[in-house]
Amino acid sequence: MSQAYGTPDPNESERALHRALDVGYSFIDTANIYGVGHNEKLIGRVLHDRRASFVLASKCGITVQADGERSVDGRPASIKRACEQSLENLQTDVIDLYYLHRRDHSVPIEDSVGAFAELIAEGKIRAVGLSEVSSTTLRRAHAAHPIAAVQSEYSLWTRGPEQRVLATCEDLGVAFVPFSPLGRAFLCGTIRSLSDLEADDMRRSMPRFVGDALQHNLGLLNDFEALAQQNGCTMAQLALAWVLAQSKTLIPIPGTKHVTFVEENAGAVDLVISEEHLRCAGALINADTVVGDRYAPSQRISLDPE
Repeated sequence: MSQAYGTPDPNESERALHRALDVGYSFIDTANIYGVGHNEKLIGRVLHDRRASFVLASKCGITVQADGERSVDGRPASIKRACEQSLENLQTDVIDLYYLHRRDHSVPIEDSVGAFAELIAEGKIRAVGLSEVSSTTLRRAHAAHPIAAVQSEYSLWTRGPEQRVLATCEDLGVAFVPFSPLGRAFLCGTIRSLSDLEADDMRRSMPRFVGDALQHNLGLLNDFEALAQQNGCTMAQLALAWVLAQSKTLIPIPGTKHVTFVEENAGAVDLVISEEHLRCAGALINADTVVGDRYAPSQRISLDPE
């Protein structure tokens, strides 16, 4: 609703937020970097009177320099300053789940987590989360202070967390929050060429959406669409149902700026799809069948590989 995926309609964004709560969403996820504060302010303004109706998550740790370049900052003082600004943006006294958006490799993870622990003691946040971290980093952080959730990209076409992170989360009792569970809308079947994306859409620079890789990946959708039709659902709903079926501890956060898709995504919860068809979906679209990295080199900001 604030950056990266085309121009949003402010009025539609407001309607989408309210409609999400109306149909049963109970978890709203944002970050201070989304629109450089715009998204937090949007949520704070629109949902201020409904604050008790949802769990609120935000993130800190990615900063924008004067020249527009992004960097990672996990220093304790920076985390505390960011939290104060987010509380103001969100028009709330407390953030339920506050994430370190990316690991700062120049700062011991224990020091970063220590700042979050102090924020809990001050009553400014309720729980600590980490985003896009390795299982090793998660274990170190969790030993310093309990980690409530890990957020990483996970979907049919992004399987990295299956290597170790999902198992580590289960072992430690940490919730796992898949972002982009719809493959940045690719798994919805609505993107058929780069011309479907606006000029400043970030997906234009993502390897999976470009050139021969895109053409190959589009070919995977034919059988996937047929499988969705067999189950009387949309491709997006099938993709979400697959994620939900992987573990009862997963809390996917499909992003959208349209009321129609808010409602469509919510419908995935009620689907009854056979294990056989879910296995078919996973066999059609997975790390071995998809072509292209998920990020371009310039977008791999402080990734924390296993």
